[in-house]
Amino acid sequence: MSYTVEKIASNKAKLTFTVPAEEFAAATQKAYLKMRGRVNVPGFRKGHAPRSLIERMYGPDIFYEEAINIWLPEKYDEAIEKEDLRAVDQPEVDVDWAAIAPDTDVTITCEVFVYPEVTLGEYKGLAVEIEKETVTDADIVARINQDRSKASRTVEVLDRPVADGDTVNLDYKGTVDGVAFDGGTAEGQTLTIGSHQFIPGFEEQMIGMCQAEEKDLQVTFPENYHAENLAGKDAVFHVKVNSISVTEMPELDDEFAADVSDFTTFAEYRESIVKELQDKADQNNKTSVENAVVEKAADNATVDIPAAMVNREVNSMLRDMQLQMAYQGFKLEDYLKWTGQTVEQLAEQNKGEAERRLKIRLALEAIEKAEAIEATDEDIEKETEKQAKRMGRDLEDFKKSLTDDQKEALRDAAKVTRTVALMTADAVVTEKAKEEEKKEEEEA
Repeated sequence: MSYTVEKIASNKAKLTFTVPAEEFAAATQKAYLKMRGRVNVPGFRKGHAPRSLIERMYGPDIFYEEAINIWLPEKYDEAIEKEDLRAVDQPEVDVDWAAIAPDTDVTITCEVFVYPEVTLGEYKGLAVEIEKETVTDADIVARINQDRSKASRTVEVLDRPVADGDTVNLDYKGTVDGVAFDGGTAEGQTLTIGSHQFIPGFEEQMIGMCQAEEKDLQVTFPENYHAENLAGKDAVFHVKVNSISVTEMPELDDEFAADVSDFTTFAEYRESIVKELQDKADQNNKTSVENAVVEKAADNATVDIPAAMVNREVNSMLRDMQLQMAYQGFKLEDYLKWTGQTVEQLAEQNKGEAERRLKIRLALEAIEKAEAIEATDEDIEKETEKQAKRMGRDLEDFKKSLTDDQKEALRDAAKVTRTVALMTADAVVTEKAKEEEKKEEEEA
């Protein structure tokens, strides 16, 4: 096989194949054997007409295109692999059909979009700005309250009426102008007073009611209520209190700490919570720096991404979106109806993000190549441990379940981790003013 390769753009290559006359003749014979059953020749059953007769009737070029289709794919794939060209679309094939003649070599050209060349800009020592995450007393209290809520208990109240914060079990029936409406009637409904789950005024009027008491509540639906037939309407809800209960939270003491953790004192428990939150904040800040550095390095790079790559990335994003929606119990078609969009409009909306992701990916690959970065066995082991932990899998079982492709993906991820570590090692990081601080400065 004889061919030449020419880079005609940063993202496009041209391959020119020369097909020896004898190979093209053999491919033409194969084309005849494949096509003869589809050609009508008077006096012959389909598939039995001689090749020479078919060519006299329809012209010698009747089998040329199929002959090219038979000869080219295998040779094209061999050339692409040998030249390490990463094609991103099907090639555009061109043949000078008029130049084809018996005992003459045939020339075929293929132009194909390939992974584009990336011209890197600065990617080391970059100055980036992040909004640093810090651990506040409020964060610590909120985290402790999570454990406190899990350790709480619900107690029925029998000796007093409904108060703010109580959980009430109730029956209700709503009417507008004396007529019941859809969704306005329920029995055994649970409501926490002060949660604002119901329309304004409903919960407030329940305060002071006793168990088994019935009462009419006068309310008005908001003007922007989702049900247009009720928006802005006055309504009456006849309610009955079935039971009243209150959530009792445990005291924040050593006993509580022993119940919810492996520590024997509240001080030790609190210290562990602070460390947990600080570790999380440190990791989030590290991730923010990494993201900012990678984004800036990608912005500094120049690359012409083929439309086929962008379209493929958009399609991948839409498949991911469809999968996430399926997990939540609804379909992409339903989402499109609710938003009044078409698939084409949704794809167009995601095109910018697809281009951004591709530019980051290509820039990282170019940096890996420029720095000759390879993942060590230790890097891959760390990446494997991280993935197993993320999936809640036993490490050894996870390793045994990995396919060759998955192992290669983990190797690639480890290379990315090492590349990003190189880029962030000497980054100049400054803290961005938080939105509330900016407002205070503006107001001052």
